Amino acid sequence: MNTMKNLRYILSSGTQVREEDFGLLFYTMRGPRLYFLSSGSLLAPSFFEGKRSLGQWMQMNRKEPAPENRIEKIKKVLGQLAEKGVIIEC
Repeated sequence: MNTMKNLRYILSSGTQVREEDFGLLFYTMRGPRLYFLSSGSLLAPSFFEGKRSLGQWMQMNRKEPAPENRIEKIKKVLGQLAEKGVIIEC
């Protein structure tokens, strides 16, 4: 099983994501429901192509390291989104 550090994610079927000023907005057709990820500019919708883990994404897309507490909050919300079936661990 993947460790939290190595988890990659894709959108579940029927889910869309878009960038907003606060971060990312997820819309799922089941419900319909909206979910928010307050990530600022740390993540982009392309993160959910499942090609890179969060750690790899941060290394490739950030000039400066993001604060660890911010990364931990994002990891927690990603886990919650996966539990709700909005995104899928891969």
